[in-house]
Amino acid sequence: MPKSNASIDIESSDESKGKAPLIADGKEKKSGLKKVMGILDFVLRLAAIIAALVAAATMGTSDETQPFFTQFFQVQASYDDLPTFRFFVIAMAVLAGYLVLSLPFSVLTMLRPNIVILRILLFILDIVVLSLSTASAAAAAAIVYLAHSGNPNTNWQAICQQFGDFCQKVSGAVVASFVAVVFLMLMVLLSGFIFLKNAKK
Repeated sequence: MPKSNASIDIESSDESKGKAPLIADGKEKKSGLKKVMGILDFVLRLAAIIAALVAAATMGTSDETQPFFTQFFQVQASYDDLPTFRFFVIAMAVLAGYLVLSLPFSVLTMLRPNIVILRILLFILDIVVLSLSTASAAAAAAIVYLAHSGNPNTNWQAICQQFGDFCQKVSGAVVASFVAVVFLMLMVLLSGFIFLKNAKK
């Protein structure tokens, strides 16, 4: 009987030794996955900053002057002639500023992924700036469409034939803004995925 008890103790100790590394490996994989997600979030923020700055700078420098009949009479097309384009520049500048300020917090959540409150705050603010950016990009896209095609029903003439450089710049700014919106959407989806992973624990 003592021999059988000793053999049982040896087997149980062996089983515990075999399970311990498995638990440790699982924790290491989870921590590694969180770090990868944190790095991806940081990279997406950097990419969105670049896209937002390009959109704001391109729209802010979009002006063109063309002569009207003679050189003494000139017609100018500029982004500040339209409130929609002014709103677009402000929204892209706010987006870029917010993302720059959020970079240190993104690094902090990457180094310490267990700080849930900070991640929730970033998630909420990301949704707010995503809504703002989407609204400004969609509004600017509608104006750009009218500039290219016009609207015969309201007698709005297309101006891109006369102001080609202006239309090219504003179109590029709108494309860059939608690129920033895509990066923001990926950031929000990534944050939602992280919350789901934490909820399953």
